[in-house]
Amino acid sequence: MLKLTQARAASREERRPVIGLAIAGGGPLGAIYELGVLQALDEAIDGLHMHELDIYVGVSSGSFLTASLANQVTTTQMSRIFMNSPDAEFGFQPELFLKPALREYLDRALTLPRVVLDLLVEAIRHPNRITHLESIEGISRLVPTGLFDNQMIEHFLSRVLSRDGRSNDFRSLNAQLRIVAVDLDSGQAVRFGEAGFDHVPISRAVQASAALPGLYPPVEIDGRYYVDGALRRTLHASVALKQGADLLIGINPLVPYDDPLRPAFNGKDQRSRMIKGGLPVVLSQTFRALIQSRMQVGLAKYENEYPGSGMMLVEPNRNDEQMFFTNVFSYSSRRELVDHAYQTTRAELLARADDLEPFLETYGLGLNRELLGRQRSFHEALKLDPAYLAPVGNQLARGLDRLEKLLR
Repeated sequence: MLKLTQARAASREERRPVIGLAIAGGGPLGAIYELGVLQALDEAIDGLHMHELDIYVGVSSGSFLTASLANQVTTTQMSRIFMNSPDAEFGFQPELFLKPALREYLDRALTLPRVVLDLLVEAIRHPNRITHLESIEGISRLVPTGLFDNQMIEHFLSRVLSRDGRSNDFRSLNAQLRIVAVDLDSGQAVRFGEAGFDHVPISRAVQASAALPGLYPPVEIDGRYYVDGALRRTLHASVALKQGADLLIGINPLVPYDDPLRPAFNGKDQRSRMIKGGLPVVLSQTFRALIQSRMQVGLAKYENEYPGSGMMLVEPNRNDEQMFFTNVFSYSSRRELVDHAYQTTRAELLARADDLEPFLETYGLGLNRELLGRQRSFHEALKLDPAYLAPVGNQLARGLDRLEKLLR
């Protein structure tokens, strides 16, 4: 689904337009979808390279992608890593991000004597409360703040950004990069990369932004604890708009599933597929509905606050069953989902070509209808791009890309 918002107030300056990219979260599922979308946009829009934009804003799993793009890691290079291609720079296994948070478990276990003592004291002072739910409050202190170890996220991204020509320092980037997380103690959004927060390593900021409560423990940075940035807003598109983006491209992988043809179940069990999927599916649908509602409100607000900026938002269709029910931890499912995202985005771009061409022309961009008309898969597209070059050659290639950009 493609939503276009044309700028209502024309820019008064004769200059190259500032282009920003905001990518929302969505866990491994969202990241795989976003890779397919990024590859389709990179190929189909003439004059646009997703790793050469001016402003990047990332939230949760989207922060992993924007941190890489801001370091001029191409969409193809990222895709090879996530898809475990033979010519990928690094091997990637999603299972690494599901290792138990053993240290968190140990820290909680060490509090057991104190919790038991407090419960005994409470029982002596107020014996009538033992049978009530009030006694559960003390026991809840033993529950870990996260099930899995998110330190692996930081380690992996730090390795990716350690290659020559890249940096784990916000201040060393050519583009503006903002990674959004939420301060657990204040509930306020923090934008790592801005003044006062730009000394934090990018990989650490990404770890904080992706710390979804319940799954990952909060991340400590300078004595404060941070959790998933999506808790405040979905895209945080206003961050890029405030920085002067003339065109903002947004990618949101999470929309509520809406099946207009609900299948009928045989026998006595006539429950919907959502109910049959159990608590995880119900929570996923609820979370997606909340995100979609907040995003719609935000986009309507941005139209009035930033009339000089255009926006292009890419989301899955609400009846996209494959996007909702895919098991992203299956390698074959990952390959199918990224190709599905790639193909559906290309089809949407071609279907909206008559609207897209004048929209993109405003920013000196074009739409490659011929390429969109060709049939090819995501993995065939990856083969057309050269593999990662040696560090010196890679830097030379980037220098030539920047020169080409300046000449345009």
